[in-house]
Amino acid sequence: MRDFDSLIPDWFKSVVQVGNDLIWSQYLIGLLLTVGIFFTISSKFVQLRMLPEMFRALVEKPETLKNGEKGISPFQAFAISAGSRVGTGNIAGVATAIVLGGPGAVFWMWIIAFIGAASAFIEATLAQVYKVHDKEGGFRGGPAYYITKGLNQKWLGITFAVLITVTFAFVFNTVQSNTIAESLRTQYHISPVITGIILAVITAIIIFGGVRSIATLSSLIVPIMAIVYVGIVLFILLMNFDQIIPMIGTIIKSAFGMEQVAGGAVGTAILQGIKRGLFSNEAGMGSAPNAAATAAVPHPVKQGLLQSLGVFFDTMLVCTATAIMILLYSGLKFGEKAPQGVEVTQSALNEHLGSPGGIFLTVAITLFAFSSVVGNYYYGQSNIEFLSKNKAILFIFRCLVVVLVFIGAVVKTETVWSTADLFMGLMAIVNLVSIIGLSNIAFAVMKDYIQQKRAGLKPVFKPENLEINLFGIESWGREDKISKKH
Repeated sequence: MRDFDSLIPDWFKSVVQVGNDLIWSQYLIGLLLTVGIFFTISSKFVQLRMLPEMFRALVEKPETLKNGEKGISPFQAFAISAGSRVGTGNIAGVATAIVLGGPGAVFWMWIIAFIGAASAFIEATLAQVYKVHDKEGGFRGGPAYYITKGLNQKWLGITFAVLITVTFAFVFNTVQSNTIAESLRTQYHISPVITGIILAVITAIIIFGGVRSIATLSSLIVPIMAIVYVGIVLFILLMNFDQIIPMIGTIIKSAFGMEQVAGGAVGTAILQGIKRGLFSNEAGMGSAPNAAATAAVPHPVKQGLLQSLGVFFDTMLVCTATAIMILLYSGLKFGEKAPQGVEVTQSALNEHLGSPGGIFLTVAITLFAFSSVVGNYYYGQSNIEFLSKNKAILFIFRCLVVVLVFIGAVVKTETVWSTADLFMGLMAIVNLVSIIGLSNIAFAVMKDYIQQKRAGLKPVFKPENLEINLFGIESWGREDKISKKH
């Protein structure tokens, strides 16, 4: 039932292939690693030394706004971004990385997550600094906003807004619906067309309900999914306890070429680990800041810490859990011709738990992926509102999202993943360059937060108290002062 793929023109597929070859070279990989290392060192390893503060920030109550309403809580904003992070990247993406890159790909996923947690902190903090009020009484923001207001580069902000809208609301959502359809087809022989129609209808119902319903849905589904999923993996680990240490040794040896596995050369392991790690945790890509900006917090750093925690949650916990299951699977094969994606993970669960394992994964992947559809849509909506206030355009955008969810379910898996890789790389380049340009702002805000904590105060952000002068801020009580100075 994948004849729909023939409707996609060959020229588009060729452009995607050429684009991937150009972008996913040593240059983008070098940029990701360099920026992550720079932020890690410059922030004095914020992702480690402020880990306890991250958990305290997670339960922070939302601030009451001037109109008496409450914005989205830090936890709800965390859940929206986790809803986008936790999905096919953790289940299908990890399997593909291991099959193509060998066990060593898992190690490089850990590396990109660790240094990427610092990049996630910086971009989320900047999103909070430059967020704006929305028409619903809350906030919105993200790279398009901090590029325009902080760097004063509106053309680049518009470019990013277009990229993220296309990447998440359209391209990444086709990946999610495709994985759901493939899982249901493999386990229950359900036609992808039927799955696509059902997903499109449910998506339409939810996205026309507004951001509040998105926050509520994600905050309910994501924690439950993660707890059950990780719980099952821990059970599998207990049943195979004696194999854990040797498996970790294999991962590390393969990462550096000390133990070669078919399909797992060092270069391939690094490429697959970084690509699938970035797709999964989104650190530095510029997507999670859109959710981070919606939180009502007294200080930007609080949400920056939560987004950093989200990277660890995604890769170190959920991705690693999936990798362990797959590497303990006796039927695992490597190479481009071997089975990939969700099929591998389903086979691993079937071996460990019997037929209930495959059934569980079908339910899990459906819930994980659909929560990602919801989170991805919000990223697109936030940037559509940045580009235009026209309600007709927003309506057309929502309709296109619904249509693309259906299309993703009925086209070939290779098509949607290749397209996703291309747009993901383009987004990362624009965002990484931008946050480097604004890094002095993020470090000044972090310093302010730490100084207040050391003084025994509950940190409250007041731009006028910073050692550097800020402009372009709208939601921290400085509109009049900013306009007079600039």
